[in-house]
Amino acid sequence: MQSTQSSHSTHHDPSSSSASNVSSLAGTRPPRVLWQSPRFRLWMWGLPLLVFIGIAIVGPMIVEYNAVQVNITARLEPPGAVLTDGSRAWLGTDQVGQDVFAQLIQGARVSLLVGAATILIAGFIGLVTGVAAGFRGGWVDTVLMRLADIQLAFPSILLAILIAAVLGPSVVNVILALALTRWVTFSRVARAATLAAKERDYVLAARAMGAGSWRLLLHHIVPSTIAPLIVITTVEVGLVIIAEASLSYLGLGTPPDQASWGRSVANGRDYLNNAWWIATMPGIALSLVVLCIGVFGDRLRDYLDPRL
Repeated sequence: MQSTQSSHSTHHDPSSSSASNVSSLAGTRPPRVLWQSPRFRLWMWGLPLLVFIGIAIVGPMIVEYNAVQVNITARLEPPGAVLTDGSRAWLGTDQVGQDVFAQLIQGARVSLLVGAATILIAGFIGLVTGVAAGFRGGWVDTVLMRLADIQLAFPSILLAILIAAVLGPSVVNVILALALTRWVTFSRVARAATLAAKERDYVLAARAMGAGSWRLLLHHIVPSTIAPLIVITTVEVGLVIIAEASLSYLGLGTPPDQASWGRSVANGRDYLNNAWWIATMPGIALSLVVLCIGVFGDRLRDYLDPRL
């Protein structure tokens, strides 16, 4: 009898063992390789942006360039050509003899300045209006959001063209024109984040403990809007750079004595057959920067969202 009981005690149920194996396998994740890590993907697209920022900041200090200086004897030289003064035009020269590589570096600084300044101004306006609309509600929400709806009814690039045409070609005017057309996106995102945050338990608990409106805004509501605003910022930077290049291409952006990627493309549109590098080089740089910014924004959203 004891031997029979011991045999029953030592006997393993195959169904239970298989279930335990399945549960153990389900609880363990396969090892993640380096290139599948969200942080690695984030840095993979962030490093080109750091290179772009470094070129925009340090490049003009290394490569001398005068936007109003021309050299007719070295006009339309191909990439890599040696000029009469012994220097080398790595990306060729344009129709008036200006170095395309130097214009590319100067244009990177303009694009970085316009993108950063526009996002700061538009982001601040959008944050204030969005938080005010979501937190106060009532007629404040109605008035601000109806103004946003009216502006969204107009294409942003057409509104920017109208404002830039009235103000005139200037870097400051381009920043103001683009900021006035981009605050709506930040306002919508900030309002949605505010509406979600003010109904959370910790905000309700702080309100029940007697916290005032300013304390709720500064310590609870506004910090909860930072993450979504950072993600939307990476998307809007690329759109702002494209908008600035479009305005410069139309002659409504930077003045003629200041380099810009859009103006360089416009200057080379009549020379695509015999001097393709004038418009192609800044176009490639513009495409690569906007692509890296867009993918970096997607990777940053995945990295900041714990659900992903």
